[in-house]
Amino acid sequence: MSYRVRFVEPTLHYQRLKTELDSTMQDVLAKGDLINRSQLREFEQNLAAFVGTEYAVGLNSGFHALHLACIAAGVGPGDEVIVPAHTFVASVSAIVLVGATPVLVDSGEDFNMDADACERAITPRTRAVMPVHLNGRLCDMGRVMALAEKHNLIVIEDAAQALGATYKGKMAGSFGFAGCFSFYPFKALGAFGDAGALVTNDEKVATMATRLRYNGEDRETGEYHYHGFTCLLDNLQAAVLDVKLRHFPRWLARRQQVAARYRAGLADIPELRLPHFEGDEYHDTFQNYVVRAARRDELATYLDEHGVEVLVQWRKPMWEHDGLNLGKHHLSGVEAICREVVSLPMNAEISDESVDYVIQTVRRFYGR
Repeated sequence: MSYRVRFVEPTLHYQRLKTELDSTMQDVLAKGDLINRSQLREFEQNLAAFVGTEYAVGLNSGFHALHLACIAAGVGPGDEVIVPAHTFVASVSAIVLVGATPVLVDSGEDFNMDADACERAITPRTRAVMPVHLNGRLCDMGRVMALAEKHNLIVIEDAAQALGATYKGKMAGSFGFAGCFSFYPFKALGAFGDAGALVTNDEKVATMATRLRYNGEDRETGEYHYHGFTCLLDNLQAAVLDVKLRHFPRWLARRQQVAARYRAGLADIPELRLPHFEGDEYHDTFQNYVVRAARRDELATYLDEHGVEVLVQWRKPMWEHDGLNLGKHHLSGVEAICREVVSLPMNAEISDESVDYVIQTVRRFYGR
């Protein structure tokens, strides 16, 4: 289908940076700098500086960042890790694949982990908690860090959707043992393929992740320290991400403008709940603009039929996918999210005219 308003605009995104990106990629290819070269190290340094951590380790996906963080934390068989049930499957898979048990908890109005539910889920077997910062908004990290300190828990942040977001001025990914990012192409900072990173203030964690990403080898000495993985961020993607990181603050500012425009145009529709939440201590970056909608499926179909590309990602709770073997749960917050949410087009390239068309189309659906 030819959409009037796309959910994201990868073609326009590339066109706006074409000269800069083409020059950078040509330079990498002309030098033959394909694996583990200076461009990767420069991106890691710049990413760490942006997030406010000592170290960043480039990886080939957000999943591998989470997986290596669990390994570096010593999480394994017999351990429980508290994680919100409303998240992308990679969060839970990282826990399962180190042999630990994910303990699924409910979500609050802001789609993030309910801190009270997290506290109730703590047992003597709880080793870690994995807060997931969805849609560009942090969890209540004041509560999470207090619980972690009280119960001696490791905090692994899934910040895949929250690069640049803050809580009390502190960046997503910089609170716990490690922070994990995804640079999937449609993220606010996206590569031209899968990519990710782990950030930390612990040199030992950074060193371990750096070795694990390259089959367990120390590339300086040639010594193998572990049975590792092949999940290094390739050099070309690192160079692309480093270029984009320089533009990233401007893109976040544009997302704020788009979110404000949606809010002004949709706030008077009682059938909608918009993703603008209380708390001056939060600075949200709107990776996604997710609304709760009465008659969600009908609205999504209507928007699609009228040329607006939307995303309905959470059609059923994660535990209802039998192949994941997560057991049976009843978490009312997550179940409501799965019935109600739809993501409207959100990207730094979208025009005000396109945003207004989305608003007008939603208003027509609800008879406004």
